[in-house]
This record gives sequence, C-alpha cells and structure tokens, in this order.
Amino acid sequence: MKIRRRLLPAVSALALVSALVACSSDDDGGGGGADASSCTNTITKKDLPVVTLWAWYPNMDRVVENFNQQNNEVQVCWTNVGQGGDAYDKFQTAISAGTGAPDVVMIEMDRIPTFQIQKAIVDISDFGAADVKANFGTGAWKDVSVGDAVYGAPIDGGPVAMIYRKDVFTKYGITPPRTWAEYEQAAQKVKDAGGPLFGDFGANVPALIMALQIQKGATPYTYDSAQPQTIGINLNDQASKDVLDYWAGLVKKGLVGKQDQFTPEYISGVINGDYATYVSAAWAPGYLTGAGVGQGQDTGKFAVAPLPQWDPNNPVQVNWGGSAFSVTSQSKNPELAAKVAFGVYADEKSLTDGWTNQIIFPLSLKAINDPKFVDLKVAFFNGQQANKEVYVPAANAYKGMTYSPFGQYYFDAMTKQFAEIIKGSISGSQAADRIQEDVTKYAKEQGFTVQ
Repeated sequence: MKIRRRLLPAVSALALVSALVACSSDDDGGGGGADASSCTNTITKKDLPVVTLWAWYPNMDRVVENFNQQNNEVQVCWTNVGQGGDAYDKFQTAISAGTGAPDVVMIEMDRIPTFQIQKAIVDISDFGAADVKANFGTGAWKDVSVGDAVYGAPIDGGPVAMIYRKDVFTKYGITPPRTWAEYEQAAQKVKDAGGPLFGDFGANVPALIMALQIQKGATPYTYDSAQPQTIGINLNDQASKDVLDYWAGLVKKGLVGKQDQFTPEYISGVINGDYATYVSAAWAPGYLTGAGVGQGQDTGKFAVAPLPQWDPNNPVQVNWGGSAFSVTSQSKNPELAAKVAFGVYADEKSLTDGWTNQIIFPLSLKAINDPKFVDLKVAFFNGQQANKEVYVPAANAYKGMTYSPFGQYYFDAMTKQFAEIIKGSISGSQAADRIQEDVTKYAKEQGFTVQ
C-alpha cells in the first residue's frame, strides 16, 4: 500500500475505520508506551499479554480479529492513529519523547531506514525471522532489511505495470508497448491521429520515477546499518539522467500530461479518457476503483500489461510502495512483539480478504502462489487474469532495493526539480545534477559521510 506523505492524500478506496471502541483489557502485557487500555478492537482473551499495534490498512479490524481468535499466546490491541504522514508524525513525536510509541508500527518500506537510524525500531533477526523468511520473495525481504538486519515483516507491495485503455488502443491500432522506445512511438502515433495524451509525468510521483531509474540500471543509494553514518549517493549517473531526459522529452513533445497525480483533476482526466495509459503499481486498481474510475461508461475499458522495458533482452521488474510491521524500540517485550509483527496479516483468511477486496497486493508466497489469487479474474480489468499475466511474474522477478535514511527529503528534492522539467526550464540531466547536489549537501549537513 502506497500512502506518500504530502504526495498521496487519503482516497475513498482506502477509507479507514474511524470509530474507536474501548478495549476491554486493562493489561498491557509489558507492552510499549502506547496506551493499551483503549483501542479500536475489543479483546476477549483478557488473561493473555497484549501487544499494541498502530496500522492503517482498511481491513485491519478483521485482520486483528482473525489473529486474536487464533492466538492463545498474545492478543493485539490495535489503534488507527492516522494514515501515512499522520501516523509518522505521531510516531516521531513518541520517538522524541521517549514514550508513547506502540510495540508494533506499520511503516512503508522506504521509511524503514529513516526510523532505523534513529534507533526507533529494532532488528528482529533473532525473533523468528529465519522461520518466516522462506515465505517471501528476495525483493520483499531485501526491502525490509538494512544490511543483514531485518526491521520489519513485509505485508504488501506494489509491482509496477502499465494500465491502459483498451478502447483507445483499439481505435488507434496500438498494441501494448514492450519497450519504452515503443511507448514513445505509440504515443506519437496517437497524438498524430488526434488522440489523447498517452500518459502523465506528474511532479508528485518521485518514487515511481526512482523505480524506473532503477529499472534502467541506477543504484541511487548504498547504505548499511553496520556503518550508519556513511552513505553512497549516486543520483545523477547516466541511467538516472537517461530516464529523466526520456520523460522530459515526452513532456516537451506533448505526448504525456503534466498533471499532479492522485488529484481530483487527474482522476477526472482518467475517467474522461484523457490518458491512454497509467503506469502504476499493483495497488492501483483498488485505488482507481475507490476514486470512481472504471464505472459507468468506463466499465470494462481498462486492461493491464507488463511494464515496458529499457532493454527487452535484460528485463528488470520494479516496485512502488509496500508496507511492513516493525517492532519499536519502546516495546518492553520485543520478542513477543515480533510474534505479532510476523503473525498478524499472515493467516490465509486475512490475506484472502486483503487481495479479494483489492486492499493489498500480498507479499506472502502463500498468497502469491495460491491458485485462487493467481487465477483471479479482476473485475476492474473486465475479468482479465491480471495477477497471472502481469503482477505475480513482476513480483517474483523483483530483486529489492536499498533505501536511504532521508527518503522523504530525496523525494521532495525530486519533486522540486520535476516541476522545473515540466515548466521546460531545465533538462532531465540538469535535474539529476541538481538533485545530486541538493541531497548530497543535505546528507552532509545531517552528519553523513558521503561516498
């Protein structure tokens, strides 16, 4: 699930439970600083220790109920303190105060190094990680790791693909492009015929562009928790410049739009057929459905194809988004908290509810390999078996990446320069150089040794 602070607002597809019900247990079981006497769910096994959990998944009420019903060792007291940035603000406040954090907290994977370097979350390698590692793919496990340490239990991800309008492709004789060169050729063909924009380059999707740079061969960061004050920053290598120059070229030629995504204006354009494609992650169908796309006159008009490649002979799959459950350093019993982190949202009932209702794209191989999931005929795509054809192969091929401890600053720096690209004031290569200079300066100001 991808909820980007200041970049992705709450949407109806991800409407969160807001009513709080008093928790019937007064025993915090030696938990963290968060209040375990008041929580969203009702705990019925009052004699068991309690682990507090902050999470914003829309079906968390059912997930926690499933866990508590099945578990006779520990109970979960769940609270929804907000979504994405709101939750991080509260967590950061608790970190600064030294109290008030839960035992387990939901964190997007690109935020893990940010909290790890503050010692706000703990390495759970020795608390059952080895027992569950085989349940996840290489990429998912790498995304929750910093060096050899493990800082979260992966739950959902976002393998990237290309959603497209079947009616537009049919009208203009377009087949799904296999490469980015073909993508540009198709975009030019549609424009020359008077058709809609082929896609969109929004300034507010830096994580997506970073993924496409990695697909091209970029390695933005090298970072290891064993050397927490040393970081490699390489944001203006040739691969990074090539990708930004590519999108800057599409913008300059008028082949793609320049609208910020996740806005009412952008969604209106998607509904009205202003864009032939939407490059996004596996969580997009749920988001789009909740935003009103694919209904009424739009029903049955969308399909999905694999992400175009820079080099078709060496395909690379990438990811955008995804969350994990991390154990906080304020937990008084991290081993028990880790059992919750690894166990909640891990049972078949919860996972099935998640993907059936398009809430998550699961990372558990138990779900990814489930024939019911693989063969699912996705309603948003008019019955296309999108998981089998696109998303599962992409997830299985994803190798993971290294995030930085200051990911939000990096994304903000990218957004700033993307806006300049959109205005036509700089090239993609110039933007990459500016981003490199900006982020390197910031890292040094924060006390990092930059390699």
